[in-house]
This record gives sequence, structure tokens and C-alpha cells, in this order.
Amino acid sequence: MPSALAHHWSLEPGLAFLNHGSFGATPRPVLEAQRAWQTRIEAEPVRFFSRDLSGLLDEARGELATFIDADSEDLAFVPNATTGFNTVLQALRFSPGDELLTTDHAYNAAKNAMERVAAQSRARVVIAPVPFPLSSADAIVDAVLAHATSRTRLALLDHVTSPTAVIFPIGHLVSELASRGVDTLVDGAHGPGMLDLHVAQLGAAYYTGNLHKWVSAPKGAGFLWIRRDRRDAIRPLVISHGANAPGGERTRFRMEFDWTGTADPSAYLSVPEAIRFGASLLPGGWPALRARNHALTLVGRDLVCRALDVPLPISDELLGSMASIPLPGTRTGGQVQGIDLYGDPVHDALLEEYAIQVVTTPWPQRPDGGPWQRLLRLSAAAYNDVEDYERLAAALPRVLATAGLASSWHGD
Repeated sequence: MPSALAHHWSLEPGLAFLNHGSFGATPRPVLEAQRAWQTRIEAEPVRFFSRDLSGLLDEARGELATFIDADSEDLAFVPNATTGFNTVLQALRFSPGDELLTTDHAYNAAKNAMERVAAQSRARVVIAPVPFPLSSADAIVDAVLAHATSRTRLALLDHVTSPTAVIFPIGHLVSELASRGVDTLVDGAHGPGMLDLHVAQLGAAYYTGNLHKWVSAPKGAGFLWIRRDRRDAIRPLVISHGANAPGGERTRFRMEFDWTGTADPSAYLSVPEAIRFGASLLPGGWPALRARNHALTLVGRDLVCRALDVPLPISDELLGSMASIPLPGTRTGGQVQGIDLYGDPVHDALLEEYAIQVVTTPWPQRPDGGPWQRLLRLSAAAYNDVEDYERLAAALPRVLATAGLASSWHGD
């Protein structure tokens, strides 16, 4: 029996969709709001883009600012968090020997962007290994700080990690790194909507987040927040008319980021409707929705761990609306066989035989021939219910047995 809230989404009937964390799923009312904006744009495009758009973006950005507890003047809409961290990395200047710090839990696209910028300036990317399974938040802080040196110029850290679904103690990390003279760029792809977010209070130099995931806005809606004292140094990836347009009361930052060429702004303009929709689902608004999804995540994780007879990998407080679980694997010469990032047979069998869409991924995500293991990452969204996870827990041991993998695993 699906969640009582599932009718708001257009997901395939009969599909247990346990992967909200990858691309989100936009509910019908928000898609209708987006279509209304698109209709308005096409009714008179010249008037819309030349006269209406800047004020409408101000209004949408203002509602987003309230939702994430930030000043709207320090915010810019961007298509996604990947654009956000690339914007910052490409704008900053590094020197030979400088170090850019991240962890082995970082999103692969973020590491790629760091490597590109480091290669351009003969700097280097330093990867701090953070254990998983994980004993405590202190282990995250210790691992990161152990790799911060006098050459560290920037740390790019996740608020919630993508492969392992761990909430990093980002405020503590930002404070400790700042005391060492290191700015932090937070990859908050999963932060908005999953966490009670207070962006300005974190103290980071930069924060970028997605709105198509846990806020359930249309695809193509994200944001970049820049601390006021760092704002003048950051320019958009695309330079357009705002670089030399007469400013009036609008800042150069505002003019450059609000117009980077003709594009469909309907995803940005639909963000307020997505925020209102999320608040309307339960009597307690967003706090109640976050609490529901967190509780459901713990139930789903516990069901899977019991079904496989594996220990809980991390403590409850380090999880939000996702959880990753190490799965059994066939180990030969220290390597798990039969899986790659985009062709995992366990994922395919769960989808094709049991109609369950859930992430399975190598850990680390780019093993490069070294030892690694398979992770299953489940999500909990408003359209999910306990029966989705019971179905997964029942199917998973069968799938693993069919694939020739052990039915239980306790590590090497």
C-alpha cells in the first residue's frame, strides 16, 4: 500500500522508488506551476525577459532565502550544485604548490572539477580518507584536519555525502578550518529540504545546493550562496551583459548572475511553489516532513541490515533522509568482482525482477583497481512507506544469492 501522499507524484504504478536522492521527483502541483510560468513566458517573451524577469527572480530568491536562512543578496540561482562548485573553483586563483582539500566521500564530479583547476595552476588535490562504516562525527573532523596543512587554500566538503549518505559536522569543520586560514566551499547538494538549513550561520565562504532533490523543485533549480566578503571575487561561469550594464540599485553580482543568456527560468520561479508544497504535506510543515523522512530512513536501514545480518554502519544522528549499507561481495585478491559504477547487476535485478529502484554503487566510487565494496543507498521521501523497505529487505537476499554473493557479511 503506497504512502497516503504518493498521489501527488507521477511515479510509475507498482514501482518502489527508493532513489529520491539522485534526481528527486517533482510533484504534480509543482510541475503545474512550472508549466504556468512557461505559458506566461511564451505569451510575451520580450516583455517577460526584458521587464518582468529580474523582479520575479528577486521574489523567488527572497522566498528561498527565508527557507535556507540567508540574505537573498548573497544568493544566486544556478542550474545545480555542480554548476555552483565549478563557478567558485573557476573564479578562484591558486598558485603552484597550493593544496585543495576534500575527502574520499566527495562527489565524483566535485573531485573532477578540483583536479581540473589544480592542473591549471600546478596546485594539487589532497584527499582525506574518512572511514566507512563510521564510528562518530569526531572521526570525520579528525580525518579532515589531519590533512589540512599550511599550503591548504580551500576545502570542498559535503554537507551530506552522496555515496555514503553521511551528514558531515559541517559547522565544526568550517570553524576549525577557518582558524587555520582555510576557506570552505560546501557541496550542499542534499542539504536543502533534508536538513534544517541555516546557511549563513555555518560560516562557510561558499555554499551550493540543489533544489530538485529534497525540495522537489523542477530539474534545473539550484543555488549558490557566497559570503559577503568573498562575493566580489566570484563571477558566473558565463559572462554576459551584466558585466558592463548600468547598475542603478542592483549590484554587479546580481546583474551578472541573474542574466547569463537566454534560458528557461521556470525552474527557478517554481521554487517558491515547491517550498509551499512541501510545507503543506503534513500539519507540522517542513520540520514534520524532515522528521518523517528521517524516521522512515532508519526503519528502512534497519530492515535491510536485519535481512542481511549486517551491523549498522553509522549512528542514527549522522543520517538524514538517506542511508548507505555495505553489501556482501565476492572478494578475490582483495577486490570485489562483477560491478561497475553504471552497470551493477544487483541494481538491475532489483529493478527488473522486483520493480525496486535503489542505488547500488562501488565504494570508493572510483576504485582504480584497488579494494572496494558494494553499497546500497536507500532514500525516504513523502511518497514512500514502510512496505517499500519491507519489499527491498525481502528481495535483496534472493538477488544476492542469485548473483553468487554471500547472504551475510561481517567485513574482512
